[in-house]
Amino acid sequence: MSSKHNRSRGFTLLELMIVIFIMLILVSIAVPNFTRSVQRSREAVLRQNLFTLRDLISQYTLDKQKAPQSLDDLVQAGYLKQIPKDPMTNQADWVVEQAEENTVMSPDQQDQGGIDDVHSASSIVGSDGNAYNTW
Repeated sequence: MSSKHNRSRGFTLLELMIVIFIMLILVSIAVPNFTRSVQRSREAVLRQNLFTLRDLISQYTLDKQKAPQSLDDLVQAGYLKQIPKDPMTNQADWVVEQAEENTVMSPDQQDQGGIDDVHSASSIVGSDGNAYNTW
């Protein structure tokens, strides 16, 4: 009976190794899922930013009868408070696509050119297999 009282009440090395091994398995499953969810959320923000910027470019073009010459025109005209950051590059470095001069949205629109579309500056391939700068 005294031998049971002398025995230490700690964990054996084998028990600790089993617990650590189980924790490593759980972490190896959780980290990739977390990484994928972060990428999906960034892609959702990118889609929303692109939709908003394209919609505001269209509104500006219809309201002013000319396309904006830069994204700063949208800020100066009050359509945006500030240019949003590209979630893939974490900077406001959008790639703008200039409109062809013969493309007009209304008959009264002047042929001055301007921004027609906007894309991400990131060339990283997204979860759909296309580069972000082609969205």
